[in-house]
Amino acid sequence: MDSTAAEQQALGARVRQARTAAGLSLRATAQRIGVSAATLSAIETGKTGASVPRLRSLAAELGTTVARLIGDQRTTGAPPPGPRATDSRPAGSPAHGETGSPDSGAPDSWREFPPLVLDPVLAAAIDSFVETGYHGATMRSIAARAGMSVPGVYHHYRDKQDLLVRALDLTMDELHRRVRAARLDGTNGRERVCRVVEALALFHTHHRELAFIGASEMRSLNPADRDRITASRNEIQYLLDADIDAALTEANRSTARARDAGRAIATMCTALPQWFRLDGPSSPEQIAAAYADFALGLLGVDGPHR
Repeated sequence: MDSTAAEQQALGARVRQARTAAGLSLRATAQRIGVSAATLSAIETGKTGASVPRLRSLAAELGTTVARLIGDQRTTGAPPPGPRATDSRPAGSPAHGETGSPDSGAPDSWREFPPLVLDPVLAAAIDSFVETGYHGATMRSIAARAGMSVPGVYHHYRDKQDLLVRALDLTMDELHRRVRAARLDGTNGRERVCRVVEALALFHTHHRELAFIGASEMRSLNPADRDRITASRNEIQYLLDADIDAALTEANRSTARARDAGRAIATMCTALPQWFRLDGPSSPEQIAAAYADFALGLLGVDGPHR
């Protein structure tokens, strides 16, 4: 076992011990920090690492400190010196992902995309995966893009697969946080459908690089992580499906084709990175509002969502 894997397993054991001591179930803890149960399970079993922001959230919920969770040692995969703040930029700008999404309790925080902190190695990997694809990128090319030595990159990430898993975990963490917060803004099924579609459209436009990798590189994952991340995706689809059922029932419409509609609506949103550009004629917010109306039209629920 290499040192990175050993550190991840030790971290996971400490997280599980703290959660048990706090008397919280895995699912309840995952909901509190805005991730899927599968992701938290992967952390506790050492199958994936944890970003610094995620450790802060865990520490707050479990009544402990980040220092105790990491055993007073450098966190596996923690940002190397010199993290960069990122924000959405026009086409042609370097791609970005996020490890430091702020946790805000504001009702509309799921609509906000402030600058986010991303460690240089993961930022370089995301840029490379978008530009050349996962199989076209190498640890050497990622190191060169990050301005680091190859051994320096391996100090923070086990291999290229580890970087891909981390990028996709970030994507799913953000989606779960935003979709669950968006649903809380809806008072009935129709409103929740609109809010979920808005959240999906906003993510896939503001963070289209991460979304693009999620759509194109699932096949490059090892089987265990592919199954885990697929299950996490399905959780979001099931939330949308439940809201669609509620909206159709409220409108006294048949739910016979509800699952087909749900897949069509979700795919409409996940396809946005293929064509959307921030310097195009429509803003992410305009696209999100229009897509919410498209979803209502597809379901046959009359009237604009606003």
